[in-house]
Amino acid sequence: MTSETGGLHADGAAQRLLALYRMMARIRAFEDAAEIASQGGVQAWGLAASATPAKVRGPLHLSTGQEAVAAGVCANLRRDDLLTSTHRGHGHTLAKGADMARMMCELFGRASGYNGGKGGSMHIADFSVGMLGANGVVAAGIPIATGAAHALKLQRRERDEGPGDARIVACFFGDGAINRGPFLEGLNWAQVYGLPVLFVCEDNRIAATTPTRSMTAGEGAGARAAALGITAERVDGNDVEAIDAAAQRLVARVRGSAPALLHAITYRFKGHVSVDPGRYRDPQELARALADDPLERTRARLAALGCAAQGEAIVAAARAEVQHALAVADAAPWPDASAAYTDVLDSGAGRWR
Repeated sequence: MTSETGGLHADGAAQRLLALYRMMARIRAFEDAAEIASQGGVQAWGLAASATPAKVRGPLHLSTGQEAVAAGVCANLRRDDLLTSTHRGHGHTLAKGADMARMMCELFGRASGYNGGKGGSMHIADFSVGMLGANGVVAAGIPIATGAAHALKLQRRERDEGPGDARIVACFFGDGAINRGPFLEGLNWAQVYGLPVLFVCEDNRIAATTPTRSMTAGEGAGARAAALGITAERVDGNDVEAIDAAAQRLVARVRGSAPALLHAITYRFKGHVSVDPGRYRDPQELARALADDPLERTRARLAALGCAAQGEAIVAAARAEVQHALAVADAAPWPDASAAYTDVLDSGAGRWR
């Protein structure tokens, strides 16, 4: 995978792109399998036809079509960096290093899931990899990320750590979140106090069922961040190499305790939830988006680099990993009824009875 002109540089670029594609393929495979499971069946993903269909419990918001953003950003984060996500957060969680099988168990409502089967899709968290949690409330992750970044800055000061040692927070949110109060409040606080937080707007051009252009004035997240003096970059959210490069630049800035924002323009292929056919969307717009699939773009780029076979192997491995995750979740135990009174602020130890 070297070239006469690129040499080792070309080989390194190919390896980097293969790693990014591997993560994108894992996210796509997970979302596709979860979608089928939420609609009542898993046989298409390798479970025996006689198996009881293991359905996803609760709402399921898919990030299909947005995989490049999660992969490109998280490739530039350390394991000890922190991350907050949204109700559409499977990709972020996987890209930060969470275990796919435990995630699937959580979606299936099983005891071995990340939240004991009680949080479901919108509340998966894995503190061991810095994933502070997805969030079902639009924009709610922004003040959480800002607060976490402030804590990191205080800890860094106490430990007298230099910029190279600094941990940071990555905060993912959608374009719908920028019209809510926490967006302005969080960005303002981060800028005033010079906090190490990278804000990432996954602009999929629709807020639930309403096109962004009909409800958001101005030039969007990047322009609003710039108005507060925050460095912002706009990037093609379907180009994983462009995202990777932009994230690398911005993460370096954030580690120096200066907030930054990445405005990634992408597209959500599916409806608002997994059982929503999304018929309110313009068919021509959807067709154009599907023709610009970030995985297909990356696959073509890999082929041009002479890595087509490796790309095919990555897809097969991702599918096998998801089949395993489905089988684990299907066989996992249900939570005991007594678990309903754990993981709460104050259960009252039964006194309310």
